[in-house]
Amino acid sequence: MITLILYSKPGCHLCEGLQEKLEKIQASSQKLGEFQLEIRDITTREDWFQTYQYEIPVLFKSSDVDSTEQRIPRPSPRMSVIQLEQLLQKYW
Repeated sequence: MITLILYSKPGCHLCEGLQEKLEKIQASSQKLGEFQLEIRDITTREDWFQTYQYEIPVLFKSSDVDSTEQRIPRPSPRMSVIQLEQLLQKYW
């Protein structure tokens, strides 16, 4: 199973917008198939906060097969759900 990991923090409107689009894709995508969406609040761990405080939202793809995380370039906030889905297909 593939997991998308979104590093986020409360009150981040860019993070919330990306999360909303990812949830729409997760609910309806037949091209990508099933995946899990994991939201990681960077304010809950100092190492996450130090690493991502100026970069959020940050998106990674992780696979159960090899347990490695691959960073996905941050999509534009103006990107539509369809465009985001097409971007994700490149990393699937």
